[in-house]
Amino acid sequence: KRVNLERALKVGDELGGHIVSGHVDGLAEIIAMQDEGDSTRVTLRTPDALAGFIAPKGSVALNGTSLTVNEVNGTDFGINFIPHTKAATTWGGAAVGDMVNLEIDTLARYVARLREWGQ
Repeated sequence: KRVNLERALKVGDELGGHIVSGHVDGLAEIIAMQDEGDSTRVTLRTPDALAGFIAPKGSVALNGTSLTVNEVNGTDFGINFIPHTKAATTWGGAAVGDMVNLEIDTLARYVARLREWGQ
């Protein structure tokens, strides 16, 4: 089976996206896919316990791919895939009903922990 893999960031490297650790927090289900011009809008459903960590214009990693969240509606969230991303990753073969690995944003995780600790 194919996987998405990038080389690890080295000290001094430019950080052009968000920090991805490879620690899977849960699974999200693809519930809809729709072509929008050159891109494909994918809507996913996350477990209730992880929904609060996902924010519009925030970041998630899905199957190891760092992505920007376009919108959030309860436990559902949407992302767009451009042709390059679909060609260079495993996302070209994604389908409704697929379960994908979800890693929430590292900063969101720490902010939630700090808020919890301060209460």
